[in-house]
Amino acid sequence: MMDVILLERIERLGQMGDVVRVKPGFARNFLLPRKKALRATKENKAAFDQQRATLEARNLERRQDAQNVAERQKDVSVVIIRQASETGQLYGSIRTRDIADAVTEKGLKIDRSQVRLDTPIKTIGITKVKVALHPEVSIEVGVNVARSPEEAELQAQGKAVVAEAPEAAPEAAEAPAEAPTEQV
Repeated sequence: MMDVILLERIERLGQMGDVVRVKPGFARNFLLPRKKALRATKENKAAFDQQRATLEARNLERRQDAQNVAERQKDVSVVIIRQASETGQLYGSIRTRDIADAVTEKGLKIDRSQVRLDTPIKTIGITKVKVALHPEVSIEVGVNVARSPEEAELQAQGKAVVAEAPEAAPEAAEAPAEAPTEQV
């Protein structure tokens, strides 16, 4: 295990300035290269104490910027068109990169690492996805996955397109057969 000093808040690990014990691989491969932590040596502790005020001020400024963006973009929703089966199962899946690209096209510049998606989206429908603008500020983005823009519009209105499609086909087949008998 390795002790590190956190330079910013990290979810499920700690706040800025905390000395935490992490696995060496996590520190070497993630925390240290991305400048999210320092090794917990006497020299680094002293340097952190000297820089603490500037780091906290910079963090507060970034947090305020993220909160302003979150307030302006609070009801963001995107539509992603993909091919799918009649049962609503996608041929492939929607991943963080797809969501980040769609949100960026809407005008909010985000990176795929900011999208918090536990499992890829594999079915048609509307899903809420968390986007972390800052370690302490996040927004929810509505992701509307559909086969066509028309279907996305129906889903946005609250209609279930997958359940209606199989039922509508038998009714459509019966309608032409009844029409000629009524005219006679």
